[in-house]
Amino acid sequence: MGLDFLTKYLISYPPRVLAIENVKEAKKMQDKIPVISKEKQKLLFRIKRIRGQFAAVERALTAGDECADILMLLAAIRGGVNGLMAEILEDHIRLHMMNPDQEMESPEELGEDLIGLVRAYLK
Repeated sequence: MGLDFLTKYLISYPPRVLAIENVKEAKKMQDKIPVISKEKQKLLFRIKRIRGQFAAVERALTAGDECADILMLLAAIRGGVNGLMAEILEDHIRLHMMNPDQEMESPEELGEDLIGLVRAYLK
């Protein structure tokens, strides 16, 4: 039984049949995956980037890199966290404080809530 025999008598599926099976599997998987809004996807991507920056600091410390290089990595992390906090703070103000569909609190309560959020952000 040589290679000629195998290629002559074996049936190979055309690529489109395999593609159809892959599409069916993909649709089954999509049913199980929760839908995430684009805004949340952006936030999650930011978090993954920050996580990668922390891993870079860990590698730099393990390798004994220069302090200045590690400080630059930490500054990048701080910038990433500040950007993430600003984005979430803005979303909170827009969605929960300025949303006309929600039950409105008194202006004093809204102001105090905003002051508390800004203080926490600036710490």
